[in-house]
Amino acid sequence: MGLLDGKVALVAGIANKRSIAWGIARAFDREGAELILPYQIPRFKENLAKLLPELARPPLTVQLDVTDDESLASLQKAVAERYDAVHVLVHSVAHAKPEDMSARFLETSREGYQFAQDVSAYSLTALTRALYSQLKAAGRASVITMTHQGSVRVMPGYNVMGVAKAALEATVRYLAFDLGREGIRVNAISAGPIKTLAGSGVKGISTALHATLERAPIPENITTEDIGNAAVFLASSWSERITGTVLYVDSGSHIVG
Repeated sequence: MGLLDGKVALVAGIANKRSIAWGIARAFDREGAELILPYQIPRFKENLAKLLPELARPPLTVQLDVTDDESLASLQKAVAERYDAVHVLVHSVAHAKPEDMSARFLETSREGYQFAQDVSAYSLTALTRALYSQLKAAGRASVITMTHQGSVRVMPGYNVMGVAKAALEATVRYLAFDLGREGIRVNAISAGPIKTLAGSGVKGISTALHATLERAPIPENITTEDIGNAAVFLASSWSERITGTVLYVDSGSHIVG
């Protein structure tokens, strides 16, 4: 018996085998969940197709652009045609323009700021709203998003993404308040530095990885498997009284000054 037997889980944000979202999907599959795996662009669909043989059960795959309302409506229709309820929604989606990540924060363009907020923060609200009926039908559902310590502390090179993650964490709290009486809990996982496609775009990622080994209470870098296991906890009945919170999975780095 797995912790997620009988549950349907949508995991958004898989780009390749190094994605945090893929680590979560594998952990959910291990624990018995039936998966819905959106992909953003054809290249990611090809990457995803290569990974699917690792899963115990074939997932539903569907294209999704979280910035496009028609795409969100298409996702909702595809999910509703197959499932009456969705028990878990994982939002592992974030992006910013490269020039806004590499320049001084002062130089962030209006367009770049709005883009980072739309993709990385507002999309949690949009995706949750698109699947609201299925989440409510689950009786007790869990929404999980991915954040970073750059939301509360200045992390050189994180820039506009840090501001977007701060907005994302505020979104978690407001959604948790809105949806708690309907049995839907909303939480975030704050992951330590990890080598992913998104992480590679952050200036100083190698320094951050080395700093964890030098300064963290647990001198070990985290893996996508670590994040997957934490997500299983938040998706399972073991966390039914936890909502509106940020769970740090960073070897304790966030407590070190």
